[in-house]
Amino acid sequence: AGADGDDGEVEASPEVHFEPVVKLEQLEEVKTFEEDEDVLFKMRAKLFRFDKPNNEWKERGTGDVKLLQHKETKKIRVLMRRDKTHKICANHYLTQEMKLSPNVGSDRSWVYSVAADFAEGEARQELLAIRFGNSESTCF
Repeated sequence: AGADGDDGEVEASPEVHFEPVVKLEQLEEVKTFEEDEDVLFKMRAKLFRFDKPNNEWKERGTGDVKLLQHKETKKIRVLMRRDKTHKICANHYLTQEMKLSPNVGSDRSWVYSVAADFAEGEARQELLAIRFGNSESTCF
């Protein structure tokens, strides 16, 4: 026998085979509702919303922000999904009333108000801020 108590024999390992408990069906294609839209702009950014009761900015998510134009109606909307989870954190149309203003103290951050953002499932008026990686990326 060896110093570590091993006598040189190899223990036989039984072959284990498991049958699946549930049989998975063929995956269905999931509609994102972006199929009828053209991407006009796409860039990585971080989105914040202003929380009025606490008087502070709260992060809503990081990911690619897109300007999408519907092929038939020509309406343009802002769509942003969080990285990894792909949960929507911004979903609203661009309107004539919207005003994009530079955020005080930053050359890569912008603030704007939307009358109806649908990121949380129902229309809500929001004050949003979007921050890009650098000032050169704010070309819209």
